[in-house]
Amino acid sequence: MMTVTSLQVSTAEGLQRVGKLIRNDRSLLIGLGIVAGVVLLALLAPVIAFLLGHGPNDQFPDETLSESGLPVTSAPGFLLGVDGSGRDVFLRTIYGARVSLLVGIPATLIAAVIGTLVGLIGGYFGGKTDTVLTELTNIALAFPFLVTALSLVTLNRADGGSTVIDPVLVVILIIALFSWTYFARLVRGQAIEIKHRPFVLAAIGSGASKSRVVFSEILPSVLPAVIVYWAVQLPTNIIAEATLSFLGLGVRPPTASWGNMIANAQETALYQVQPWLLIAPGAALALTVFGFNLVSTRLQVHFDPKNASRGE
Repeated sequence: MMTVTSLQVSTAEGLQRVGKLIRNDRSLLIGLGIVAGVVLLALLAPVIAFLLGHGPNDQFPDETLSESGLPVTSAPGFLLGVDGSGRDVFLRTIYGARVSLLVGIPATLIAAVIGTLVGLIGGYFGGKTDTVLTELTNIALAFPFLVTALSLVTLNRADGGSTVIDPVLVVILIIALFSWTYFARLVRGQAIEIKHRPFVLAAIGSGASKSRVVFSEILPSVLPAVIVYWAVQLPTNIIAEATLSFLGLGVRPPTASWGNMIANAQETALYQVQPWLLIAPGAALALTVFGFNLVSTRLQVHFDPKNASRGE
């Protein structure tokens, strides 16, 4: 049995290994820096709004719009100008980061939990259980993303154009619905291979229950791969949220989202006068996805057993 002292030593060694890994991998360091910057700005958005003296939905048409209703590019106090309603583009871009993380992180987490459970059960028990869960996974994969999203968003609308459930929650559930299948396939394949290893067979031989074997023996072995794939899937889900918002199926205005900001810029064509109206949310989305992709790629290189066996 592992003592408290040995556990502390193991934890310290693990932290030292992670720290050394980050220091020696420049790409990983850059990716973590980008991700940390995005997360920090998202967390500090209310503080920045307080310092600026206005919120992301506050309108200042008299100070920021010309007589013809076009944004004034040199409006004082607005770092990246304003949109067609006189709202701060910089502040709305920061709040858009909050929406992307608020949707992407829990959606990917829910998908990982569901997919891991399905993969563990199907991979370990096999037989009819595995057949049913595999078919369920294939059925979920067969549904078209945008058509299904449109149907669910339509069902969420009540009389008068209001919504039954918070649109943010609906988007989270839609994205999770289409993400868990990838985790299920990953975990199922690993569970099938791991359940034949000596330490699992020893646990079974010692009389351990099936639930204990699954969650105490197999789950810890597949968890590193799940965590790495979570980092891989997260930027994809952030893009999915932006896509839904761009098409009017996700977060609805006036709530700032990178997707609806880009859609608004294209619909009004005001980006020809105020280019930051399109550049700011587009660049923020691209940079965020790039940062998370960089982190996930480097994590795969370091923690994928196949890469480790090749000495990468």
